[in-house]
Amino acid sequence: MDILRFITAGSVDDGKSTLIGRLLYDSKNILIDQLEALEKQSKNKNGNGVDLAILTDGLRAEREQGITIDVAYRYLSTPKRKFIIADAPGHIQYTRNMITGASNSQLIVILIDARQGVIEQTRRHSIIASLLKMKNVVVAINKMDLVDYSEEIYNDIKAQYELVAKKLKLENVNYFPISAFSGDNIVSKSDKTGWYQGSTLLDFLENVEINQNQEQENPRFQVQYVIRPQTDELHDYRGYAGEVISGIYRKGDEITVLPQNIQTKISKIENGGKEVDFVFTNQPAVIHIEDDIDISRGDFLVKTNQQPRVENELEAVVCWLDKKELNEGNKYFIQHKSKTLKAVIKEIEYKIDVNTLEQMPVTESIRLNEVVKVRLKTASPLVFDSFEESRSTGNAILIDETSNSTVGAVMIL
Repeated sequence: MDILRFITAGSVDDGKSTLIGRLLYDSKNILIDQLEALEKQSKNKNGNGVDLAILTDGLRAEREQGITIDVAYRYLSTPKRKFIIADAPGHIQYTRNMITGASNSQLIVILIDARQGVIEQTRRHSIIASLLKMKNVVVAINKMDLVDYSEEIYNDIKAQYELVAKKLKLENVNYFPISAFSGDNIVSKSDKTGWYQGSTLLDFLENVEINQNQEQENPRFQVQYVIRPQTDELHDYRGYAGEVISGIYRKGDEITVLPQNIQTKISKIENGGKEVDFVFTNQPAVIHIEDDIDISRGDFLVKTNQQPRVENELEAVVCWLDKKELNEGNKYFIQHKSKTLKAVIKEIEYKIDVNTLEQMPVTESIRLNEVVKVRLKTASPLVFDSFEESRSTGNAILIDETSNSTVGAVMIL
């Protein structure tokens, strides 16, 4: 069974937390003790006597104020698919939280209040979805119960958003008229929207394609751990453990070890302690090779004819996550999956306005939540694909050398 990771986004009070609570509640993914606690804490009760938003708003301040501050993750399982759901904050000052939550998601659900229509925060989150190259966008027009389930209002908001999607070149946009509070068109079809002929939101999420063209993906495998037991029964055993980031690896494949640029062949593949003929995207594996090569954590094993880039100077878009300002010449660690290198900011080329995608000149230090285009130089070569080619090998984080805090989310160009 595969896993779909998706994020909900929207303005304050659009009902993101309530929507996730409704998905969990109506699909019977809540335990009895959770339900009892939910009933005791509920203030804003619906027809079932519970406030579903509390299921995701875990911080006390979130429950007291009725807002979402941090990204909350919830897990949902149906007979067709498993889900990891990220509930992102709607406030402008928490833009960084939304970006970090969306960076690991395969789909974004943008909520729009049927009474408000498309507003500035809707555009901002759509721009972030465009910036992060989200391949699937769901527009959930919520609170239809407060506009008497009006088809005219639904069609008007849909037309407003279609203009936004066209400008940002968003593909695969799907629209749903819902009420998270009442449960309309989320898990079950609503008899109050007889004019709507589409599927429910959950049915769409269960069936949307997320791993298209797996055979065509460039194979990427990064070593996380070198297994060398050095015991009598496993005297010559040397395996390279990691997760298949993308593509398919087969026994006998010709591969190149990067950044060393040494060619060899796969002699054996193990998965779950058993020898297998092949492994594919998202599977853990131990790969054995024919030659004795010095391979360390963070090195890549790639198909010889489908190689990524190996460079120590790169251009990237960075979302700044720290209160300490970003300046040219600052030094950081860059962590690219299992590989950590020293890096320096050579140049800040321009700032990106997250409301318009406009490129603005940099006249002062870069502050929290701002997005910039930079040139980085690393201490030794980095193996990567561009973010557009592969989100998995095209992203990284910047880490402060002194505090060890994550200070920047990096999308490599």
